[in-house]
Amino acid sequence: MKKLVSLLLVTLVISGCASQKQNFLGVQEEPKKTAPKPSNPSLGETQNAAKIANTTKEQKKTPKILKSYVDDQNYVKAIEDFKSALEDNPDAADLNYYTAESYRKLGNPKASIPYYAKAIAGGFDNDELELNYALALKADEQYEGAKQVLTEYIDYASIEIYKERAQKELSNLEKLDSISLNVRNIDLNPLKDINTELSEYSPFVFNKELYFASTREEENFSRYNVPFSDLYKVKLNGLNPDATNLEKLSELFNTENVNEGSIAFSPDGNTVVFAKGNTSEKRGRRSVDLFISTKRNGKWSTPVSMPINSPEAWDTSPSFNQAGTTLYFASDRPGGFGGSDIYRATLNARGRWANVTNMGNVINTAGDEVFPYVAPNNQLYFASDGHAGFGMLDLFSAENKGGNVTVKNLGPSFNSSADDFGLIYSDFPFEGFYTSNRAGGKGGDDLYSFIDNSSDLKQITYVLKGTTYRRNDDSTQAILGNVRVKLLDANDKLVDDVLSSRGGSYSFEIDPEKDYTIIGEKNDFFTARKIFSTIGEGIPQDELVERFTEKVFNEDVTLDPIVLDASIVLENIYYDLAKWDIRTDAAVELDKLVQLLVDNPEIKIELSSHTDARAEDDFNLDLSQKRAQAAVDYIVSKGIAKERLVAKGYGESQLVNGCTNDKINECSEEEHQKNRRTEFKVIEIDRN
Repeated sequence: MKKLVSLLLVTLVISGCASQKQNFLGVQEEPKKTAPKPSNPSLGETQNAAKIANTTKEQKKTPKILKSYVDDQNYVKAIEDFKSALEDNPDAADLNYYTAESYRKLGNPKASIPYYAKAIAGGFDNDELELNYALALKADEQYEGAKQVLTEYIDYASIEIYKERAQKELSNLEKLDSISLNVRNIDLNPLKDINTELSEYSPFVFNKELYFASTREEENFSRYNVPFSDLYKVKLNGLNPDATNLEKLSELFNTENVNEGSIAFSPDGNTVVFAKGNTSEKRGRRSVDLFISTKRNGKWSTPVSMPINSPEAWDTSPSFNQAGTTLYFASDRPGGFGGSDIYRATLNARGRWANVTNMGNVINTAGDEVFPYVAPNNQLYFASDGHAGFGMLDLFSAENKGGNVTVKNLGPSFNSSADDFGLIYSDFPFEGFYTSNRAGGKGGDDLYSFIDNSSDLKQITYVLKGTTYRRNDDSTQAILGNVRVKLLDANDKLVDDVLSSRGGSYSFEIDPEKDYTIIGEKNDFFTARKIFSTIGEGIPQDELVERFTEKVFNEDVTLDPIVLDASIVLENIYYDLAKWDIRTDAAVELDKLVQLLVDNPEIKIELSSHTDARAEDDFNLDLSQKRAQAAVDYIVSKGIAKERLVAKGYGESQLVNGCTNDKINECSEEEHQKNRRTEFKVIEIDRN
């Protein structure tokens, strides 16, 4: 049974599962679109009906027995008629073929297997017979049998599109061993309190409530013998629904004898989009569209059809991206790659949904791609029967790295040979929900919750924490609050910035194996800068024990107050004897002053040079001026405006100890060195 969707073409339309390539009236369509489909599906139906009628005539069968199949598309009734006829002629190739096709179009390919086999044995002539037979075998996990049928079919298939599909399916089957290795530690549990013997499908979580579609209450749609679907919601306690709070959505969203399904809310909760389908009438314009409603003054507006819908096609299973600016959905509109493709639309400058774009043939195939979902990390999940899988619909992820998109089957821990679709996360990447009609469920399509306990999902968070201080005159420290702390990456690009608390504390989430720069800024203080690295400090994934681990790094930031005319010594600024050229070792220290001036663009400084007393006063004064000017010239060469710098040579006029001319010989070299210093002081602060 092909999910609710599979049971009911209408529901199939709503939920987005057209893996049987049915149009609205249930007549089989081409498995691959090599050109846009006719805008009027009834044209294709007429042609198919004529083909069937001709085949029937050739098989000497009266049109009467095909009435339910061709005219009414009532496949439930058709199966009854064919089986009754088969009692008298069990090996009739044509009756077996139409019985198989009826089961397939009801979404129950497993039941079609013996009838396809008899149709082939009886020599029934249909270009797709063996292809559909192989797909039915695949759905029943008879993989080797499916391979054999496809291999033989490829040798004599005369229609290229069917041959290509068979080759693709054979290639997919060859990949089963590989995708079977993608095993994860999944706890999968049916939502027994809300699943019924009918169908529940297409979950969506919003505000701790689970929204879904169900056929539990409506009257049957006669042609498919299943009820229409409506939208419901139920409160969640973690992953557990509280069935006592289960309720059907209001008449604003649910209409009697009409299918509604696949609801999605925008991230801000102010927009909702859902699919609304065809009526109970046997005939009529095919109408399966996306409807949108917005919240105004706390109330939802009357839903209206979206402008991105395609006339005569079905558009369904919507999903917003995390920004709420892109809507992904499934559609079988003309011009795609298969029965159903995944498309996206975006909000334009006027706030309207437009710019519909097919997601391309890496994601879309000649089969069906349905139920797109965008996870919090912007990774796309979807269901498909066209990519390599285990049977019918499987769950896949599509990852985009640098423009290179790769599609990956989620593996046997998520997927079965039945339909698995409609995955969403409630706590990414650990927990969520999806739909399956696998064996062991309550009936029809059932909702399941899952928890991914795989070891590679053990999370570690790296955090940088620290305290901001001010440096006192006596070199002690005191807490300094409300400091702007910035985190830069190795390329000096801003990663994040915060304001430290009144108590001086700050924190950042950081990444392993990276270099960072921490900057502290506050008015009337020099900007502080320090290097920080997590390289070599990461914890390997296989060494993690807990599901959540936090590793904390501590780095305090100390700021020096800006005091006008207070001299600050630049350490390790040396010159050769009687020279003023900037040596390599001095340049390293001057580069630090350059950075300080970059970080503090509001200050203007005086850079001064001093000598000891061991030469004539005039010589020392001239030498110190040349040294100060050389230092200023170097700083200007690094991009600092010269208007922010004043060079001043003081010679021996500002000795810091008693090593004057008359005590030269009494002082040690170390004492003389203290006098030979380079200093700077802030002489002006521009507050503008």
